[in-house]
Amino acid sequence: MTATAVRKSFGSKVILDGVSISVPPRSTHVIIGPSGGGKSTLLRSLAGLETIDAGEIRVGSDVLQSATDGERAPRMTSAQIRLQRRVGMVSQGFDLFPHKRAIENVELPLRLVLHRSKDEARAIAERELAAFGLADHQDKLPGQLSGGQKQRVAIARALAMRPGVLLFDEPTSALDPELVGGVIAIMKELAREGMTMIVVTHEMQFAAEAADTVTFVSEGRVAESGPTLQVLRSPAQEATKRFLSRLNG
Repeated sequence: MTATAVRKSFGSKVILDGVSISVPPRSTHVIIGPSGGGKSTLLRSLAGLETIDAGEIRVGSDVLQSATDGERAPRMTSAQIRLQRRVGMVSQGFDLFPHKRAIENVELPLRLVLHRSKDEARAIAERELAAFGLADHQDKLPGQLSGGQKQRVAIARALAMRPGVLLFDEPTSALDPELVGGVIAIMKELAREGMTMIVVTHEMQFAAEAADTVTFVSEGRVAESGPTLQVLRSPAQEATKRFLSRLNG
């Protein structure tokens, strides 16, 4: 997946100012940076949930979004909508339907988006939830689940769609500290299995152990990007050094 010179503004406020990243298949790319720097907007743009003002986003060789400054962004074609389905996203707020059971939260996108039959969707949902240790919780509403369980349901739902790329936006930020390790373990396992992932996180231990590349985004721009250990241990930019110093106490 690639983003090239992506720009995005909300009114007069520039959120993304010419951001470019490249994520090869079967790699894990971690994005770090201060709050308000544009990381979440970048992820939502990569998922096709935000329309970019300029630049290009590709999934493989196919164009998901393309725009030129000053031109009104075109509506997605049917081919681009199909391409969008290859990109899964797990948000920090889980985004589960509160009135639907866990298994229904996983089933619904399969039926509505991929047009799977009721029986097929149920079988896939049961398999994915069981894989995350949630077989005994599949009939519970989100309000009856812990934060860690809700996050696992959200990951199971994304994986059930068989995405080519999986995006994580601060997946542990809404969790109690004792629940963070379980979600991180799942993400590490996905990385080992070769899932292409782009992860916005402040969990530097995860980045150090699982990421192939780290990108530091600040004030809507890529300030630094490179191999994980190079960026985390020997950053070239003063802004990156200051940010990592604050994280490390």
